[in-house]
Amino acid sequence: MTSTPTHGSNYLLTLCQSSIGKKFLTGITGLALVTFIIIHMTGNLVLLVSVDGYNQYGHFIEQLGPLLWLIDIGLLAFLIVHIVMGVQIFLGRLRARPQQYSLYTSAGPPSYQTLSSRTMIVTGLVLGSFLVWHLLTFKFGIRYTVPGSDIRDLSRLVIEKFHQPLYTFSYTGVMIMLASHLRHGIWSAFQSLGSLNAAVRPTAYTISALLALGIALGFVVLPLAIYFGLVA
Repeated sequence: MTSTPTHGSNYLLTLCQSSIGKKFLTGITGLALVTFIIIHMTGNLVLLVSVDGYNQYGHFIEQLGPLLWLIDIGLLAFLIVHIVMGVQIFLGRLRARPQQYSLYTSAGPPSYQTLSSRTMIVTGLVLGSFLVWHLLTFKFGIRYTVPGSDIRDLSRLVIEKFHQPLYTFSYTGVMIMLASHLRHGIWSAFQSLGSLNAAVRPTAYTISALLALGIALGFVVLPLAIYFGLVA
């Protein structure tokens, strides 16, 4: 007996193959990743207040055990879908508009085409490469422990790294790219999900830009504070 594809699997395949479906999947996974980014940024800021609190925060996350692995797998799945759909959208636009002029010339205010929107593939690839570097440095990097306990002294590693000019200013540069990526990405996600009409579109675009800027600033304040000696 041979099995036939279910209606659900056919729908998912059609969704992944259509232009609207690709934008929808890119948008929904992008918003999920933005939610994680905000949580991660908030956790980083704990170090500005308390070294011990930051280590306890990291220890709490480690103690999630199997749940942490499930979260990591879920985030990885979202990231893979986001990257694959984003690259396919970019390649589709290249095929549809092969001439460089038509690809990069602004279509006017309704399209909200800016430097951010035109460089999404570039900033996305840089962010993906940075993510690998970041994970190798912190998640899988040197494991110091707090004296007299088995709690990881993550704060020590963070402070060591952000005392290095190359790491600090490379990190800052990548966060500028993150702001650019999110500036267009957040707005585009809501647009793809069909939650914006013409009346609220300009306001939503402004809010997306401010949110992107706020996230980037939230990430760069810690490394710069450490580098300039504001965090011991």
